[in-house]
Amino acid sequence: MNHRSAADTERSVADFWFDPMCPWAWMASRWMLEVEQVRPVTTRFHVMSLAVLNEGKDLPEEYQEMMQFGWGPVRVCIAAAQQHGDEVLSALYTALGTRFHPGEAEHSRETVEAALVEVRLPVELAGAMDSTEYDDALRKSHHAGMDQVGMDVGTPVISVQGPPEDKAGDKPENRVALFGPVVTPTPTGEDAGRLWDGVVLVASTPGFYELKRTREQGPIFA
Repeated sequence: MNHRSAADTERSVADFWFDPMCPWAWMASRWMLEVEQVRPVTTRFHVMSLAVLNEGKDLPEEYQEMMQFGWGPVRVCIAAAQQHGDEVLSALYTALGTRFHPGEAEHSRETVEAALVEVRLPVELAGAMDSTEYDDALRKSHHAGMDQVGMDVGTPVISVQGPPEDKAGDKPENRVALFGPVVTPTPTGEDAGRLWDGVVLVASTPGFYELKRTREQGPIFA
């Protein structure tokens, strides 16, 4: 079945909030890029922050250390978007995530600088890692996504068109935000499309809140 027929006069939009440090957001973001190939969907990437989400919480020491470093990459993403446009986020996220997750690169300024160089952004943007200059904008972006879905979840967060009766234009107030999907390995091809169809289906169901089961394995990047 061809889902990209001439009847598709416009592409729908999926707003996707990510923290570059989260492997599950990384998996879901790769799925969204697959979805774009088999469904008339465009993904708009936005920044959320696990460091902001976990402020004031009693966390294990190892996770605290990751959260401390985690301020850096999201600040760089916000700085890059402000200075060069939101459209740079997709490529920058790909460059960062490829290093942090399948590449298992060190959590360091050098890793962030290498990602900036790859996507031809000024390496000086890495200076935002240790600055609070962009924190207000970071928190605004974070809350734009998380306030829709609630603070008892993390990332990924995806916002899609809501129930059919609300389709008086694709306005923010007519959209539904969901946490997830948490999936591994990343579905590809038509498998990615079918999962997208399911996400749209549950998002269009008035009153739908949750489906979940115990996760038995970690992210598979290969």
